[in-house]
Amino acid sequence: MTRDDSFDLDAYVAQYGMNGFYDSVEARHACCGVRKVKPLARALSGASVWVTGLRRGQSGNRADTPFVEFDAERGMLKVNPLADWSIEKINALVESDAVPINPLHARGYPSIGCEPCTRAIKPGEPERAGRWWWENDEKRECGLHVPEAALPSLDSSSL
Repeated sequence: MTRDDSFDLDAYVAQYGMNGFYDSVEARHACCGVRKVKPLARALSGASVWVTGLRRGQSGNRADTPFVEFDAERGMLKVNPLADWSIEKINALVESDAVPINPLHARGYPSIGCEPCTRAIKPGEPERAGRWWWENDEKRECGLHVPEAALPSLDSSSL
């Protein structure tokens, strides 16, 4: 964790509390911003291409995921090579090529995020139902894959 990460996290906790992400969508987005979006931005600094594992079948919000797009906020190409892959196709490749995967997948976690914000899904639930399950919005995202303007307005000056 960098000094900036520590400062941002301390500011988040001072404003929202340790588990404030459960209290509102705004607080949850602020937490994702501190713990995921800002660190990714630093990691991608200087890169010209970002390769993701986004798939259209993951959720309605991702249904139109292109193979390649320009991420204007980060000023780089974003490549989504699995955009048209189904979960069945991925599972078949994992099986046939002995691809190592996170053991949580076998325990009912097809979509894995932060520990307190992720639960195993129940049979028949969509694969991202275990993410931020306490929220009612079907277009739940952390902010990594949506333009900042599409997220609820945050008072970033306090973070």
